[in-house]
Amino acid sequence: MSAGLEDAAADLRRVAPPPGAEQVEEAAARLAGVVDRTPLQRNARLSAGGAEVWLKREDLQVVRSYKVRGAYNVIAQLGETERARGVVCASAGNHGQGLAYACAALGVQGRVFLPRNTPRQKRERIDAIGGDHVQVVVTGATYDEAAVAAAADAVRTGATVVPAFDDLRTIAGQGTVALEVVEQLREQTGHLPDVLVVPVGGGGLLAGCLAWLRQRHPGVRVVGVEPQGAASVAAALAAGHPVDLLDLDTFVDGASVRRAGALTTPVVAAAGAELVQVPEGAVCVELLAMYAADGIVAEPAGALASTALTTGVVRVEPGQRVVCVLSGGNNDVSRYDDIAERAAVHEGRKHYFLVEFPQQPGALRHFLDEVLGPDDDITLFEYVKRSNRETGPALVGVELTRREDLPPLLERMAAAPVQVEPIPSDSPMFRFLLSG
Repeated sequence: MSAGLEDAAADLRRVAPPPGAEQVEEAAARLAGVVDRTPLQRNARLSAGGAEVWLKREDLQVVRSYKVRGAYNVIAQLGETERARGVVCASAGNHGQGLAYACAALGVQGRVFLPRNTPRQKRERIDAIGGDHVQVVVTGATYDEAAVAAAADAVRTGATVVPAFDDLRTIAGQGTVALEVVEQLREQTGHLPDVLVVPVGGGGLLAGCLAWLRQRHPGVRVVGVEPQGAASVAAALAAGHPVDLLDLDTFVDGASVRRAGALTTPVVAAAGAELVQVPEGAVCVELLAMYAADGIVAEPAGALASTALTTGVVRVEPGQRVVCVLSGGNNDVSRYDDIAERAAVHEGRKHYFLVEFPQQPGALRHFLDEVLGPDDDITLFEYVKRSNRETGPALVGVELTRREDLPPLLERMAAAPVQVEPIPSDSPMFRFLLSG
């Protein structure tokens, strides 16, 4: 968040109390008939571990994300003068779609500032949803840089900033997810959830769910799940106030926020919420499982909650009723090649090597026949022939069937008439190959 927006948030915090259950319930009434009451579905794959696991399918929301709840709740409460000046927001994609939907529904003009890493599918959806009511501006490398540009635009034009998470009205709107979860699980089972697991970016959804549950159903355990490379809320709680992350992994684009909210952080801290992190590679494994086993196309942020279960980061007891919020489904299908590769790396099945081959007939065939295993697959082979040298270097990518196949492969490499240098997975070279 920019300094100007943080100062404004601090002023608001001094004059307005944190959102409570009543504000969430008022938001629910405001949203009734405007946004979808998304399905709550039991998931057989996730329930195989013993707990009864349900998915709150916000990927089936009117804009394929819960973000519309907060955006609409803010804009619907603006006065005529504020609406006439228009609205502006920064977004990683989903909040922008929510704002576009609200603008079109309420007849308000808006501008959406997106970072350059926003998937094309999300950009196009904002244009389609907002139509003539919304202008898309792509700027900055991260959400936070887009937020600075949005704040400057608001100062210049007088437009109202609609924060993605750090506004009391946004928080209340996002909290309606928890209200629906409780209503729906009671309708289907007659019981409350034992555990609610929610994805976390800037903390708006987590704060909203806590604001309602801590007053209405304090016995429900609430767990927030952040990407390991973008754990801004955990950093804020550790410091006692929001801080900028020095390094930010933007792969989980819907939850990659460098600085947690000035309004969301106190709510989360006061509630004593449980907060965990999951590696981006594990998220990729879960995304593929959702697609293959459940027929669900989720975005990376949408898989955070269930990843925390499948990895054991969040432990639940057999028989407990657990609800995971599947927060969004705005994923560009062209990303699945990258997702599959990241999943293979995380599972220890994808490796890269620099191999010095003897420049003589049959060297490559020997490598293929004697070094690689019968089920090993070459996914990359870049060879440079040097006419004045006895050996030629090759960059080789190998995908294994199982993690356990690596030690035998390394043993065969050591015994072969080639020089092999594994490329460490934490090296810049490896990250370059993975991003390419």
